[in-house]
Amino acid sequence: MFLPLGGATIVTTVATEVNRRLIRPVEAVAMARTQDALYRELDLDLSWSERDLPERERTKHVHRLHPYLGKFVPQLVEALLERHLARARNVLDPFAGSGTTLVQSLESGRNATGVDVAAFNCLLMRVKTAEYNLFTLENELRDSLRRLEAFDGARPPRPNTFVDAWYAPKAAAELAFYRSLIEDYEHGDVMRVVLTRAARSARRTTHFDLDFPREPQVGEYWCHKHKKTCRPIGRAEHFIRRYALDTLERIRAFSRVRARGPQAVVLHGDARELELGGPFDGIVTSPPYPGLIDYHEQHRYAYELLALDDRRELELGAAERGVSARAIGEYVDGIAGVFANARESLRRGARVVIVINDRRELYPEILDRAGLSIETRYRRHVNRRTGRRAGEFFEDVIVAG
Repeated sequence: MFLPLGGATIVTTVATEVNRRLIRPVEAVAMARTQDALYRELDLDLSWSERDLPERERTKHVHRLHPYLGKFVPQLVEALLERHLARARNVLDPFAGSGTTLVQSLESGRNATGVDVAAFNCLLMRVKTAEYNLFTLENELRDSLRRLEAFDGARPPRPNTFVDAWYAPKAAAELAFYRSLIEDYEHGDVMRVVLTRAARSARRTTHFDLDFPREPQVGEYWCHKHKKTCRPIGRAEHFIRRYALDTLERIRAFSRVRARGPQAVVLHGDARELELGGPFDGIVTSPPYPGLIDYHEQHRYAYELLALDDRRELELGAAERGVSARAIGEYVDGIAGVFANARESLRRGARVVIVINDRRELYPEILDRAGLSIETRYRRHVNRRTGRRAGEFFEDVIVAG
């Protein structure tokens, strides 16, 4: 059930603000009209408040296996699949990211294929969507934790400038030891995700800035999150243990709700050039925003610890390229190339559903160049999609064919 951002809540909020500031009646009427005009443009069925859609629901089961900036909430994908691809049985996401479209497709009885140029994203998607022997998985995770508990603290000689800078010696040694166990187990990919989730939390950074740490924090600091003086993390073992058990429970939870039979395919590579398979009955995707997030750099610790294939030079819209005219031109070329390639794998009449804040109005040109036409377009209010954000944020939902 999808609950709208309640009109009563809006009216109460506006009325309280009016009373507090003692706004004259004529000004209050003008404000109300402005508020009404804003919400007439929104699809309130897709605009959830924190009360209507709390964090625990937005990160249900495997959606919380690892933090990921920029992912859209699973309830949005559920609604878009039902609204625009109700009869679809094979769904494509050419910008698959953390795999939300794949997971929700499996949950709703659909096959799905996800493509991403980032190796860590593909690892995360594979772990989220794989089918497991839960008995074997639990035995392996608990055995790895027993071995970690017996670890003597000695770190194998493998110098790494990034690890040495961002982790205390004890934390670095524990992460390195757990990494050394991975090849001994069938479910090594699950352990890789556990390791990287622990590595994210164990970095030498402030507790309130896990998303965008700029430099290692090596001394005491005033913590805005805990309202007291804190110290950087000095170990990793407790994070590994906590996340291993949490991952097991989340995979179990997803195994109870996913449909039996549908499968997910994860493709690592450039979606402009890959053979995507298919045919697909539709697309649900959220492309990267130009100049906003570096999807490789946000998981730098994973690439360093696991020696993953780094293809950041192929990343579309990377933050390091900025939003110059040249960067925007390259972005348009790249995104149009992805959709042009994807269109070749679509069945006749398939819908392409895109979630993006298109404030630069780039997507009419992008879709036209890809041989697609916009059929409808509407807006939604976004609640904390990428973590801390000042002010209001909205997204466009574009349906093309």
